[in-house]
Amino acid sequence: MAITIYNTLTQEKEAFKPLEEGKVSMYVCGPTVYNYIHIGNARPAIVFDTVRRYFEYKGYQVDYVLNFTDVDDKIIKAANELGEEVPDVANRFIDAYLDDIGALGVKKATYNPRVTETMDDIIEFIDNLIDKGYAYEVDGDVYFKPRSFDGYGKLSHQSIDELRSGARIQVGEKKEDPLDFALWKQAKDGEIAWGSPWGEGRPGWHIECSAMVRKYLGDTIDIHAGGQDLTFPHHENEIAQSEAMNEQSFANYWMHNGYINIDNEKMSKSLGNFVLTKDIIAMHDPQVIRFFMLSVHYRNPINFTEELLQGAKNSLDRIKNAYMNLEHRKKASMNLERTSEEWLETINELKRQFEDAMDDDLNTANAISVLFELTKEANRYLEEKQTSTQVIESFQESIDSILNVLGIQIEQEEELLDEEIEDLIRERVEARKNRNFNRADEIRDRLKEKKIILEDTPQGTRWKRADNES
Repeated sequence: MAITIYNTLTQEKEAFKPLEEGKVSMYVCGPTVYNYIHIGNARPAIVFDTVRRYFEYKGYQVDYVLNFTDVDDKIIKAANELGEEVPDVANRFIDAYLDDIGALGVKKATYNPRVTETMDDIIEFIDNLIDKGYAYEVDGDVYFKPRSFDGYGKLSHQSIDELRSGARIQVGEKKEDPLDFALWKQAKDGEIAWGSPWGEGRPGWHIECSAMVRKYLGDTIDIHAGGQDLTFPHHENEIAQSEAMNEQSFANYWMHNGYINIDNEKMSKSLGNFVLTKDIIAMHDPQVIRFFMLSVHYRNPINFTEELLQGAKNSLDRIKNAYMNLEHRKKASMNLERTSEEWLETINELKRQFEDAMDDDLNTANAISVLFELTKEANRYLEEKQTSTQVIESFQESIDSILNVLGIQIEQEEELLDEEIEDLIRERVEARKNRNFNRADEIRDRLKEKKIILEDTPQGTRWKRADNES
């Protein structure tokens, strides 16, 4: 079964057909780095990392580009308020962003281009648009003319007249039409700037992505992705610029993830429910946050609450416990020559169901349901008196491969050796003699976490490993 993707451009699910056999070119709009990212910014990072991982699972080589907007009105304002240089502000928050998404299990992109490192390409792109008659310069500013591009509005599914009715010319702008948007902005006094054929200035927001896509992936790419809020005007303007410039389709598939609500309200600064990713990571296991994000289909809105996050933790714990139960049984399992073909077929069927779910517009919610069923069957298998190492390892490999697509890793705890346990017990006995009951309790709790049960008897303290097979 082919992977199908809901294409925002056509508003339909379409079978994925790559431009080049076995390869995927994918561009995801990254952050404007003027502050720490909020939890809404983390969602596309997780979602499209998972999309990438699934393509790789299916054997594709993925060229994955995620950009940084490292010069912009917001960054300039932040730099002024902090009394810092624009590059210093941008670098600090790029590092913070990479720390946050790294903690959330997001793989490194193939390329992380920055505006400031792509300036020559941006200027050349704008110059060509002027030559082709799609853009014009006025007093050091350059504007793109959407009315000159046939099909403007096709991504957001709005007519150009509908779009024009909501457009306004701001004070100081000298554009010919309210819909025209800036490709190049003349520098104000004291602002960071670059030389260009139109004078000192810097790029508008939309042109950077068009130039970066062309530089790193080519004139036409397989997938362009980002948050739903970018559909208009950002992605609409990218299409107009790139297709006007290259005279061919810009991206064959457009993917957009849904919004995040906080306690059933849309997240916004005005409502005071603005949650930074770094703060959530400090309070919760990042793997739980990722698992929670993927428990809802990427195109649907997701409601972020402490209760739902706790539910995700409980669910992930059940999966991890099932995996560890398999690990403990494997150590005591008989490597039977005659294994159960019925159980192996059950595992293979559930893997097929996982792929069916992911092939259907990357439906991670349904994929997680299959994962629950797989761990349920694993626990049921462990109820049998005799188990086969082959079946146990097949369960583990299947759980591993699904979790790897989801970006979740099971970290196996190092099991305490018998002599280490004996040493801790002796230390606990000594602590009790010295009435250091806090230390004695710490040791008991640590051993309990390692599933070591202590029994204090008149003959001394005995211990045993808890049964992990149920």
